[in-house]
Amino acid sequence: MSYYAHPTAIIDPGAQIGDNTRIWHFCHLSTQSVIGQNCVLGQNVFVANGVVLGNGVKVQNNVSLYTGVTCEDDVFLGPSMVFTNVINPRSFVERKHEIRPTLVKHGASIGANATVLCGITLGRFCMIGAGAVVTKDVPDFALLAGVPAKQIGWVSRLGHRLELDKEGKATCPESGEQYWLIGGCLSSNIF
Repeated sequence: MSYYAHPTAIIDPGAQIGDNTRIWHFCHLSTQSVIGQNCVLGQNVFVANGVVLGNGVKVQNNVSLYTGVTCEDDVFLGPSMVFTNVINPRSFVERKHEIRPTLVKHGASIGANATVLCGITLGRFCMIGAGAVVTKDVPDFALLAGVPAKQIGWVSRLGHRLELDKEGKATCPESGEQYWLIGGCLSSNIF
């Protein structure tokens, strides 16, 4: 075994787990789940069938990843954040055939207690504030907050809030990476 699983974790036969991944107390990984290398699953995380986590994903305590969720590499899921997978659930109506996929792209971060409705794509390196409710697609590098979540700015790859100049350009204060706004989308010299 090239990963660590706490003795209280339940890992169903068939779950795929990458090297150097750490799975902590009371986690449950379902049969058809795929977890990449160097991931960390905090206490009480549930991973359903069909969920795919890339490499370096960090899932904080009390997060449930339901069928239809895919997280690319280096995604951060804050404590108790929520994914949904059916838009109009009813306990007395079977709607598993109506699951809407959710894609969280490379490097995105979702804050504590945020909710992401199903059928949405969160862009690369976007940042969702704590407690936000995301109801629509999110652009790369966008900073969102509120209920419903609204874009309040832009962040760098390293998570610093960017201040765009009059020409729509910005520089990350930590890395020196350059960003520019073109047609409402933020681009970087690293991608």
